[in-house]
Amino acid sequence: MALFENRYRTHDVGLLLLRLGIGIMFTMHGYPKLTGGVEAWTELGGSMQLLGIRFAPAFWGFLAAFAEAVGGQLLAIGLFFRFTCALLLGTMVVATVVHLSNGDGFNQYSHALESAILFLSLAFIGPGRYSLDQLLFPAPRRLY
Repeated sequence: MALFENRYRTHDVGLLLLRLGIGIMFTMHGYPKLTGGVEAWTELGGSMQLLGIRFAPAFWGFLAAFAEAVGGQLLAIGLFFRFTCALLLGTMVVATVVHLSNGDGFNQYSHALESAILFLSLAFIGPGRYSLDQLLFPAPRRLY
């Protein structure tokens, strides 16, 4: 039946659209955190105490803001893709833990959890054909 035939020839276009949409949204979400300065980074990084990490909260806050703002841009263009997904995954796992430890309901922690699932999945899928990773670091051709 034609309806169920594999016609996913446009999966690279789909990955491009997904990367652009999610990347732009995370850039917009993270930019105010990144430009918030040391005080904002310290407050954000204080969340790491829930994981037993009590040193350098400004560093951890900066890293989270960087992951969202700059990571969103890298995600959109598909550069250093798997590393970027790992940074964003870590940020979203911590955000989920923060919401759960605050006793927040599903509606409060679901976005962070869904984003974590998305970044974990994208790390396995890869950036697709229309990415800078593909242009700069093409897969070697197989001889067999």
